[in-house]
Amino acid sequence: MNLNVVNLVGRVGGEPEVKYFESGSVKCNLTLAVNRRTSKSDQPDWFNLELWGKTAEIAGNYVRKGSLIGVQGSLKIETWSDRTTGTNRSKPVIKVDRLDLLGSKKDTDASAVDNYSGQGTEF
Repeated sequence: MNLNVVNLVGRVGGEPEVKYFESGSVKCNLTLAVNRRTSKSDQPDWFNLELWGKTAEIAGNYVRKGSLIGVQGSLKIETWSDRTTGTNRSKPVIKVDRLDLLGSKKDTDASAVDNYSGQGTEF
């Protein structure tokens, strides 16, 4: 049996980067800060998120820097060759299957809360 599931709750680190492709696909990239408690202070761990389709559109329309969100997805490692040095590079990315808009109605547009139930993977 294989298992690759990631669940995170944290605050968005910047405005969503949404791309629309000629094929009709939609992709959104976000960063997410999740506080990790240490004996001295709370230090955030930063995660790169990748959302596709309707979930990407929801994020682009309703998620803003500082928004509290919950995500469920899987971990993937992106690899590429650096253009200038030719060095192989990699970074971990969470491919999001489910997005939950959290926080108060002040944090989120009221219409987003009314129109989005936060259930399922269709968003």
